Amino acid sequence: MPIWRSTCLASTVALGLVAAPVQAEVAPGAYLAARQALSMSEFAQATDYFSQAMVADPDNPMLLENALTAFVSLGQIESARDISRRMIQTGADSQLANMVLLGADAKSGDWENVLEDLDAGQSVGPLFDDLLRGWTLIGEGRVSDALEQFDSVIEQDGVSAFGLYHKALALASVGDLEGAAEIMSGDENDAMRLNRSGIVAYAQVLSQLDRNDDAIALLDEGFGGDLDPALAQLRARLADGERVPVSAIRDATDGVAEIYMSIAGALGGETSNGYILLYVRMAQYLRPDLTEATLMAAGLLERLGQYDQAIAAYRRVSRDDPAFAAAEMGRAEALRSAGRDDAAIEVMQQLSELQPDNPAIHTALGDALRQLERYEEAATAYDAAIAQFDSPAEPQWVVYFARAIAYERTDRWDEAEADFRTALELNPKQPQVLNYLGYSYVEMGENLDEALTMIEEAVAARPDSGYITDSLGWAYYRLGRFQEAVEPMEKAVSLVPVDPVINDHLGDVYWAVGRKLEARFQWSRALSFIDDDTSTDADPDRIRRKLEVGLDKVLEEEGEEPLDMARDGG
Repeated sequence: MPIWRSTCLASTVALGLVAAPVQAEVAPGAYLAARQALSMSEFAQATDYFSQAMVADPDNPMLLENALTAFVSLGQIESARDISRRMIQTGADSQLANMVLLGADAKSGDWENVLEDLDAGQSVGPLFDDLLRGWTLIGEGRVSDALEQFDSVIEQDGVSAFGLYHKALALASVGDLEGAAEIMSGDENDAMRLNRSGIVAYAQVLSQLDRNDDAIALLDEGFGGDLDPALAQLRARLADGERVPVSAIRDATDGVAEIYMSIAGALGGETSNGYILLYVRMAQYLRPDLTEATLMAAGLLERLGQYDQAIAAYRRVSRDDPAFAAAEMGRAEALRSAGRDDAAIEVMQQLSELQPDNPAIHTALGDALRQLERYEEAATAYDAAIAQFDSPAEPQWVVYFARAIAYERTDRWDEAEADFRTALELNPKQPQVLNYLGYSYVEMGENLDEALTMIEEAVAARPDSGYITDSLGWAYYRLGRFQEAVEPMEKAVSLVPVDPVINDHLGDVYWAVGRKLEARFQWSRALSFIDDDTSTDADPDRIRRKLEVGLDKVLEEEGEEPLDMARDGG
């Protein structure tokens, strides 16, 4: 059964919701402030200013369209519904208004009105309209007509997967679990693809058919050992023999909510986050308990830079929800993005205490601490994560790698080396591990032949990584193979032109081959890229000293052998 990882159907489902500008007189101060707030995704401010502007000019179509966008983006759908009605009454042609009104009627169960509006041409877009018609017929109890409607979508090129998915959900919603399972299996149609929600729905359907073993196999096939807490809980219930109810889809209103989520998912990466948010907000309105929509809205708000709104959205997920851990980790990340690092760490620490047996939480806490260069605390968090592993497995290489970095940064090299080696045992060709361990050996002047082999393997796997290519050039330099170092170092700078460490390294290589003017130029460039956020690997004082007296003198001052005494190829 194929798993739907992603799809590129934006050209099919994109709706073009913003109306063409219409010039009209509006309250200029409030309107300009509203437009500015909306452009900055400051939705609460935008709705306030648009409300003021609409008092002065309540029928301006451009003003109403922009106000509608702001209210939907903020999740205030009832207010958006009033604006949408006003727009339709004034004769405006707005797909966003149609989207709101059709969704509002679906929420209230006014299926007759939905059909009348669709028949009258109140359209959102071909795919949306066709799926909505199918679910509306389900809402009216006309199951046969609904299935024929979904079949008409299945027959359309490019959107068959949508038709299959929604037909399967429709069958499940009316109790035809065998029919739903047959479609979801993909055995009858190769176009069937399942996203995360679809896999959960299919697993629930299989459980209701007393096929828990098949449901477990489905989860394992779709996600392997990388189960988030919600999926892990579902798998545990299945393993315990529980007959899990089909909560993924309950009725036609849920089905309409899933239309919005399906299209939002299809648009991911193909259009703006603000555009996708409109669909997700409608899904939340139709189904407030849909945690997937809440998390998606929070993530979109975070990417829009609306961290306070994102934080508030994540907090709406209740503690007893299986997705609570994911929501709290999202909240911590939003806090970090907002510059509230201490609050973010506090959230993660509390979560780790609440769910001490969850290694993913300890790992996330360790990652957050490591990014803040709190390496000792990070190592402790990784200790807690690794303590939960029954035995090392391939997906766990990243935790050992992260702990190795934390150890290395706190001068616990023996422990770091052991973890680097464990990470390589679990994932022998992992380029990040090969590069980091190889580079560390080069810096220490140990195991140089093995280090070079590791770095060469890493470069072969990631030829476009400037940092890994830098490691190769630096290895050649430390081995005294200065001429061989030039080409990879120049390539590394071309790949990451503003990294101070790589520019500094290229300067040293140029100096070693006698290109001293170019060396000084690279050192000057390196200095220009150093600021408060620069990695501590960049040493501005040492670079300045090299500019003053040259690299050979600096090495002599450090007790090292000057390069002019080293033999190329040594």
